[in-house]
Amino acid sequence: MSSRFLPSDFSADRPVTLIAGQGLYPQLVAEEIRATGVPLRLVGFEEETPTALVETFAPGERVIIKVGQIGKMLSALKKFESGYALMAGQITPKRLFRGLHPDLKATRILFSLKRRNAETIFGAIAEEIEKIGVHLLDARSFLDDHLAPGGTFGAKKFPIENEYLEHGIQIARECARLDIGQGCVVRKGTVLAVEAFEGTDDMIRRAGGFKTDQALFVKTVKSGQDYRFDVPCFGLTTLETMRSAGIQAAALESDNVIILDRPTVEKQARDWEISLHGFQVD
Repeated sequence: MSSRFLPSDFSADRPVTLIAGQGLYPQLVAEEIRATGVPLRLVGFEEETPTALVETFAPGERVIIKVGQIGKMLSALKKFESGYALMAGQITPKRLFRGLHPDLKATRILFSLKRRNAETIFGAIAEEIEKIGVHLLDARSFLDDHLAPGGTFGAKKFPIENEYLEHGIQIARECARLDIGQGCVVRKGTVLAVEAFEGTDDMIRRAGGFKTDQALFVKTVKSGQDYRFDVPCFGLTTLETMRSAGIQAAALESDNVIILDRPTVEKQARDWEISLHGFQVD
């Protein structure tokens, strides 16, 4: 198996169950897994998982649950005789706190948590998956060709001076460390906006209310990131939001940020003269 994010003992004969949220990300994962010939199953969520993705699975290869039905999810993994599971795609953040339909298993998990945020909730779910003998894969698995590369791509020249790039990376990494968010927008050493509960695109729109020439959007991961869930993504929607906000440069942590439909994103970035830059953190 070619993906460098798979465990060394990965068996292509054992089914992978995709636990799929919103957007293009889980659809991209499904395409890449199917291309390898690995058996694929689906656990989807009502009002979250794209219908177009659900319909690509035969009825016996999919289970659709409500957000919060952890017991049903675990039962589905057992039913499918899954060797592996992979989480891909966002769940509407507010559903983690309102609109949940917790079953007994989920209720026990929630009561056991001293802090309730996306990281602690998904971390606890990951533990329950591992307890039943299902290996939860790195969420970058099978997506090696869709990760941000190193160096400048998109528009030919990266317009941000190195000192301001380093400042932006420092701010984004610190926000991630504090579990505030994984992105920020900076301009010439000034922080215009940081990503929090509202998400990336709303943060970029907010930054667009300020002067945005020489503004830079930065997307990163926290030190000690759990790559089994919450891997940051960058796609056409965010690119369009940047354009509308007048932000012409983005720095993405290479090998850690997934670029959804990378060829299309790179072409559109060139057409709109938006410069993308992949950076590494020591």
